[in-house]
Amino acid sequence: MPRGKNSRIRSGESGGDLYLINEVSRLVNLSQKRIREYEKEGFIKPLREKNTNNRLYSNFDVSQINQINSLIHDRGFTLACVRNLMVLAPCWNIFDCPKREECPAFQLPWRPCYEVREYRDTMCNGPCARCAVYLNKDVKKEKILQKFPEP
Repeated sequence: MPRGKNSRIRSGESGGDLYLINEVSRLVNLSQKRIREYEKEGFIKPLREKNTNNRLYSNFDVSQINQINSLIHDRGFTLACVRNLMVLAPCWNIFDCPKREECPAFQLPWRPCYEVREYRDTMCNGPCARCAVYLNKDVKKEKILQKFPEP
């Protein structure tokens, strides 16, 4: 794909719009470096263009980036806090799902959404393999409130 004017391309597989990192950077008002940092931290996993290995972001990826950015900059979470949140909190709460009451993941809050999705459709429109909750499924759950020895 030629560099320059066209940073939005059409995916042959999914049929949805895919964006290069420079367009995503403008859409979410973040630097390309910050977006790559979110990828390195395991919060997003963009597709890769076969010939050039360029990152390709879907609308789902853009919404994930926006939510993670909001958690960090609007809510004051650190990267470590966001990672723990992905492991401990239900997806419908993290991503403020507007259809939560209709979602099987909401009705089965003790199971991660990606497990529920194996046997029931959820309200999420994105692929589990690229969701921040799924990408952090192997992170060890740590106790966040523990008893400290009395002095």
